[in-house]
Amino acid sequence: MSDDITPFTIESVIQRICELRGQRVMLDSDLAVLYGVETRYIPRAVKRNPGRFPPDFAFQLSDEEFDSLRSTFGISNKGRGGRRFAPYAFTEHGALMLSSVLNSTRADEISLLIIRAFVWMRQTVPAYQKIAEKLTELEQTVAGHDSAIREIIQALQHLMMPPDKDKRRIGF
Repeated sequence: MSDDITPFTIESVIQRICELRGQRVMLDSDLAVLYGVETRYIPRAVKRNPGRFPPDFAFQLSDEEFDSLRSTFGISNKGRGGRRFAPYAFTEHGALMLSSVLNSTRADEISLLIIRAFVWMRQTVPAYQKIAEKLTELEQTVAGHDSAIREIIQALQHLMMPPDKDKRRIGF
């Protein structure tokens, strides 16, 4: 892969991957940037080749998803020069299929980066999830220790208090 054609790295591709409908996907606008084409060509390619993009490869966002995406990522509004149609989301396989439809050297190079990014995420994210689970478990354990330590300190403070002087002596 030559640097003068594609200055993208796996990390820059990973930043463009998001999760929608329980799947890791890339939006058509991000793929357009990576592939070096205008965003409007991506939906056209999908519509011209419907057999290559089944629902598990690519799907168009619902209005609710699009509105949520707009508020989350700051996508401009419809009436202000923004997108008129909801974007398409592509899974790893859909992005690869898109590169074959676009059929360019850059698309081939970028598709390799995209595949490597998705593979890296599949291998790495579960490890991060295990670490997060262990941290949560450790926090709960420490929280339990905190309350036990507080009880011990209170008991010690109670034992260290001087006895009351106005107690009457019993006996002679």
